[in-house]
Amino acid sequence: MAAGALVAAAMLYGYGVLHPTPAPLTQDDIDHAVLDTLQTKTLPSQAARAYAAVRESVVRVREFESSTGEGDLQTGVGSGVVIVDDGTILTNLHVVAGARRIGVEFADGTESEAKVIGTQPENDLAVLKAATVPDDLPAATLRSTSDLVPGDRVIAVGFPFGIGPSVTSGVISGLRRQYRSPEGKRLLTNLIQFDAAANPGNSGGPLVTMDGAVVGIVTGILNPTNQRVFVGIGFAVPIENAAAAVGMSPF
Repeated sequence: MAAGALVAAAMLYGYGVLHPTPAPLTQDDIDHAVLDTLQTKTLPSQAARAYAAVRESVVRVREFESSTGEGDLQTGVGSGVVIVDDGTILTNLHVVAGARRIGVEFADGTESEAKVIGTQPENDLAVLKAATVPDDLPAATLRSTSDLVPGDRVIAVGFPFGIGPSVTSGVISGLRRQYRSPEGKRLLTNLIQFDAAANPGNSGGPLVTMDGAVVGIVTGILNPTNQRVFVGIGFAVPIENAAAAVGMSPF
């Protein structure tokens, strides 16, 4: 028995030598590991992560002259964002107003005809419903604007001049702004002002926070000239107004 006890003690001692108990991590160890990762790895930017979160929910909205679908002439292009995974899309009313036929193109290349199922003229909003949707179509995450403050970083995603999807980055410049359309026909109120570059074709696209949530629908740019190019002031309809256009509250 004594010999057995000695053998067992020796085995335990040998195991302890071969498998020492690891020293507990200190805060200095953690800080060093994080610093090493930051110095040796290229991490995606906040804007890149925000775009990745919303990319598959952004659509190209196309306006056609003919309603037949044969030899159609495209007369306009804008942007939209999927807010319900059954193909319900938010865009601007001025993007689709007067269109004989509306087409949408999803992120995976799927194309579909779409119908206007609701409008909110006082906020320049239209709700579209696509006839065909891709499998596993994701809806964008919507977020309240109640905690937004000037200086918060945002991205605008859309199809400026039909090119895209394109991403621009900036900050919220102001809240509760007013904007009158270039034709002077409609005064929009309670708008988000931002400085992420936007141009014709961005209309209807999402304004997105750094956590990948949609807080507004891009609706217009302020320009003192007739060139229709961005000079640093864009406007978006808060998502609360946009959600009301489809009779839903996202919060």
